[in-house]
Amino acid sequence: MSTTATKVDSKLANAWKTKTGRELTEPELMAMPEAEYMNEKQLDFFRGRLTVLKDDLLSNAGETTEHLREDTSIVPDPADRATIEEEHALELRTRDRERKLLKKISQALTRLDSGEYGYCDETGEPIGLGRLIARPTATLSLEAQQRRELKQKMFGD
Repeated sequence: MSTTATKVDSKLANAWKTKTGRELTEPELMAMPEAEYMNEKQLDFFRGRLTVLKDDLLSNAGETTEHLREDTSIVPDPADRATIEEEHALELRTRDRERKLLKKISQALTRLDSGEYGYCDETGEPIGLGRLIARPTATLSLEAQQRRELKQKMFGD
């Protein structure tokens, strides 16, 4: 019987002991022992990631406001005017999606403060570092998310 264990680089596995959470890289975070799940350094890593994401989105929102103000010039050609209006509509839809993401980021930061971050809302099981790195605002484990999507597909929203 052969057991295939993934070999973890010892430098990666021990890096978390000497670095702060925000200094950790994704591979170093993934190499941490399971027993350290959602310790202070991991929480600090995700708080930093969420804060940067939030700041980027807020910066984009300010740029959109400035861009829309600049483009209010009167364009005589109807085709050009339609193009500009379509670009504005697309930009506003994008910002609306980002606004919704900002709300999820704020909720994730609240969960970080309350100690609920990193655990599934439905099952209470760990969400997993890989999923949280890919989607820091995740509130469901992969299995719970798949069940929810299947249910939505079968029964609609």
